[in-house]
Amino acid sequence: MTAILIERDTQRREGDSAAYGVLAATKVLAGTLVVLTAAGYAQGGAVATTLKAVGVADETADNTAGASGDIKVKVRNDGWFRFTNGTSGDLITIADIGNNAYILDNQTVVKTDGSAARSVAGKIRDVDAQGVWIEFV
Repeated sequence: MTAILIERDTQRREGDSAAYGVLAATKVLAGTLVVLTAAGYAQGGAVATTLKAVGVADETADNTAGASGDIKVKVRNDGWFRFTNGTSGDLITIADIGNNAYILDNQTVVKTDGSAARSVAGKIRDVDAQGVWIEFV
């Protein structure tokens, strides 16, 4: 491509929510961490290296009887979201603010990548007694 020399009207979408096709035989629960599989379908967070965290489910999407993409789940990704903190060696502390958090399941984030077995959830923005605040980036 060649750089343009005139103004351009670039189309824009609001960045606070999106909807993604849900993986076959999958139920995504409202309020849980949503990831995209390598094929681009939504599911709840899980331990895997090929997942991309995209936000939090706005509503439950039950595709347990459908094929991949038959239904969509609405996902919010603006701001910071609180998830359950890991335990023991994977406990996130305030010293970890600014680092990546990793996905353990659809509600839990942890400090380490589990020897390269876990995908990134997002950036750690705060830690309190109730959990870890994550920003999706």
